[in-house]
Amino acid sequence: MRFQSLLSTASMLAFVGLAAAEGASDVIDLNPSNFQSLVNPESLMLVEFFAPWCGHCKALAPEYEQAASALKEKSIKLAKVNCVDEADLCQAHGVQGYPTLKVFRDGEPTDYTGPRKADGIVSYMTKQALPAVTDVTAENHEDFKKADRVVVVLYATSTSAAPVPEFSLTANKHRDDFLFGLTTDSAVSDAAGVSPPAIVVYRQFDEPQTEYPYPVGSATVKDIEDWVKELAIPIVDEVGAENYQTYAQSGKPLAYLFLDPTMENKQEYIGGIRPTAAKYKGKINFVWIDGIKFGDHARALNLPEQKWPAFVIQDLAKQLKYPMDQSEEYSSEAVAEWVEKFANGELQPQLKSQPIPETQDEPVFNLVGKQFDEVIFDDSKDVFVEFYASWCGHCKRLKPTWDTLAEKFVEVKDRLLIPLLLVISAKMEATENDLPPSVPFRISGFPTLKFKPAGSKEFLDYDGDRSLESLVAFVEEHAINPLDASVPIQNASHEEVHGHDEL
Repeated sequence: MRFQSLLSTASMLAFVGLAAAEGASDVIDLNPSNFQSLVNPESLMLVEFFAPWCGHCKALAPEYEQAASALKEKSIKLAKVNCVDEADLCQAHGVQGYPTLKVFRDGEPTDYTGPRKADGIVSYMTKQALPAVTDVTAENHEDFKKADRVVVVLYATSTSAAPVPEFSLTANKHRDDFLFGLTTDSAVSDAAGVSPPAIVVYRQFDEPQTEYPYPVGSATVKDIEDWVKELAIPIVDEVGAENYQTYAQSGKPLAYLFLDPTMENKQEYIGGIRPTAAKYKGKINFVWIDGIKFGDHARALNLPEQKWPAFVIQDLAKQLKYPMDQSEEYSSEAVAEWVEKFANGELQPQLKSQPIPETQDEPVFNLVGKQFDEVIFDDSKDVFVEFYASWCGHCKRLKPTWDTLAEKFVEVKDRLLIPLLLVISAKMEATENDLPPSVPFRISGFPTLKFKPAGSKEFLDYDGDRSLESLVAFVEEHAINPLDASVPIQNASHEEVHGHDEL
């Protein structure tokens, strides 16, 4: 394994100015006549498929140019295809949206899953160019430790001794995420101040050097990756589109400090929550976020006012929100108390809900968050519920069929309820209602149709086509209550009951 000499991303990007000043471009233009001849011979190339009218493409363009100039120093080429001019070429490569980025190795493509900023592109492609585990020597040791935000080095006695096999498997699994290095040179271990075998994580934030604290010889892939992932998240960092997935994938609650980034005392507010963030490191992730740019996200987290600073904790696994009252004076002490209450299970989530409708005059029951438990978990009723979003085109097309379905069963509405519920979108756009914590699922797409049989807590997913005939057949198959109004129903105690007023 060979280590290609690495400069820090910041240092490399400093060289880009000259090319930009001269109007030169280091991004290669591809078309059908040169695509194979330029792409296939390269061991590594990044290709962007774009449309000139695409706003996201326009935003990416300067970042892509900057990354191309920086990566030129590493002999890594970046190219682009104009999908308006070369529609057939883009279609041949399965391009369905813009921009689409693909990594080509000897002509074989894989999806690019990295950031869309210059430094992120440089970091991602640098990892792609290196072997999963790089040879670390006395000559490159210092440069390698600083080559990325998170670098993992195994100081070993030999390439066959534990935990080298598990370490190598970890590196292959996470080569897109972190840089991994291995050395068996005792002089390098001495320079690092460690006794092999030892695994050390080097970071460009928080504590710069952290050694694996458990017996290294018995470390498994899961042990190593869990430890590195935990260290890869700063105590407090800015969150945005580039790194949100890191937090989302961690599964831990996410504590947001919303700020106006132009305020003079911004760093004081960030520093104020740092002790609390350090105290709960590993249990709750802490970030600060641009409240001006991401005001819609603040409202989705039940922070209705454009008033900063503001603080909220989101349980990502359950999609529950715990915002601090914006009418109260903000302080880091209040944040510490709020977090402690959350950690101790003493807070109730704040659920967004529309007002309860004064009347229910339509065949379809208009369900809101405040009534969810009362209506959905009524054991006497079968419930077929549509979760929809007002902006969803598929939901709009389903509406007349859903209305007809409700009309078909209107005579048994005392025993079969067909409601709708407007919920928060998977894209985090604010709507009108939150699901309560009693619900054993979350909504990730629209429309979502679920059926809860009478007397049961189980929800059945509807995955069939959205024709009236299929929906009716599904109801008839799964309903517990008789769908003939002349047949009496029985409650959970098997006592005969008769129709009652609709909720």
